[in-house]
Amino acid sequence: MDFIDLKTQYAALRDPIQQRMQRVLDHGQYIMGPEVAELETALAARTGTAHCITVSSGTEALLISLMALGIQPGDEVITTPFTFAATAEVIALLGAVPVWVDVEEDTGLIDANLIEAAITPKTKAIMPVSLYGQVPDMDAINAIAAAHGNLPVIEDAAQSFGARYHGRESCNLSTFGCTSFFPSKPLGCYGDGGAIFTHDDALAQACREIRIHGQSKRYTHTRIGVGGRMDTLQCAIVLAKLDRFAWEVQQRMQLGQAYNALCDAAGITRMQQREGRTSVFAQYTVRVPQREQLQERLKAAGIPTAVHYPIPMNQQPAYQGLCDRPTPVADRLATEVMSLPMSADLSREQQTLVMQALVAALTA
Repeated sequence: MDFIDLKTQYAALRDPIQQRMQRVLDHGQYIMGPEVAELETALAARTGTAHCITVSSGTEALLISLMALGIQPGDEVITTPFTFAATAEVIALLGAVPVWVDVEEDTGLIDANLIEAAITPKTKAIMPVSLYGQVPDMDAINAIAAAHGNLPVIEDAAQSFGARYHGRESCNLSTFGCTSFFPSKPLGCYGDGGAIFTHDDALAQACREIRIHGQSKRYTHTRIGVGGRMDTLQCAIVLAKLDRFAWEVQQRMQLGQAYNALCDAAGITRMQQREGRTSVFAQYTVRVPQREQLQERLKAAGIPTAVHYPIPMNQQPAYQGLCDRPTPVADRLATEVMSLPMSADLSREQQTLVMQALVAALTA
């Protein structure tokens, strides 16, 4: 089986995807064509945000958001080390400093109780990361940010588009929400793509200008920018997938709950979901001993696995020395987490096979 089954999804959506792509090929507006604005309108409506700005990747969404906030060299941005490189990368690219805050033992999400102690006069933003399809404690994080001069909060929601936090959509929880449409994400295109969400009119306008080389109008560059547009064909693909997305989110939740029950019955430690939050289970993740040996046993049984993430960012060669705050929980989780096959089209029979193989591998 595939770790993420995109083939079955495409088979179900072949006609609308091909129709959408053909429409772009017919009108020929491959950059900033009408599908771009159409997708932005649809995504803003879905999340309940005032503005959606599509961009070329989830990484670019984070970078453009920081640029719109005016983050400068030497500024500090609080974030988690238990994340993909993009989160820390965009901070460092601007000459700012990622300040690491450790994560919760049971979720892997940034521990909101530790954020306040990391704030200094140089702190200019907080960037919590949604992980494994679930949103962090955004109310607590926003309250801390408000108490310290209304610090902007950027939700790195690359893994959580479609999830909800106390009835509100991921990407509609703070100053900025940034997501990715990388093919393996809950809502993915067939290349790179991403989006920025905000209620702030001025920040939205800044993001729109920055993504097109800082242009306020053609050949008038009012700010430093990047080439950060999401191409029209990729927008068309996401539009074709939107009609099925609500069903896929529901399927992911049901499969995630079924995995939970199977893990609990087998005594397997799993990452937890907190009350008042839904997860889109971008990955389904357990904690296991002797992970590499276990992965080899599962591979031999035909079960693919993955690790998100084996080395915390503060242990990565490129980022060592930027900030020396200890993160023992992230360090420990990095040696134990392992993700199992997960996608909306995973069958219950496949899920049962995965769990049977996991139990057998653990007891071998």
